[in-house]
Amino acid sequence: MQDFRNIEFWRKAHVLVLAIYRETQSLPKEEVFGLTIQLRRSATAIATRIAEGCGRENNLEFAADLRKAQASCNELEYLIELAKDLTYWKPESSAKLTAEAIEVRKMIHGYLRKF
Repeated sequence: MQDFRNIEFWRKAHVLVLAIYRETQSLPKEEVFGLTIQLRRSATAIATRIAEGCGRENNLEFAADLRKAQASCNELEYLIELAKDLTYWKPESSAKLTAEAIEVRKMIHGYLRKF
């Protein structure tokens, strides 16, 4: 077991969650139970699964949680793309958020290669 706060990719995932929450405030009200909640849920799932995995008793369980976090990164990337294509967000904002999600995913991948 380890403290998730000491893991760099968790810290980056947490920053990404905060950015998604800020950006989703600008989405139309009719998206509050649609795209808004999906974006927030998938972003939060990344950091949550990393934190959850840190409490596991063995590396296999930890790795399974990290793979789920990677899948949530992929989901988030798509949802960001969708928000951009629906013209809810500017391409620059979407590109920045996508780059952050990709960075977290790659960091998790690199960590998983150690197992």
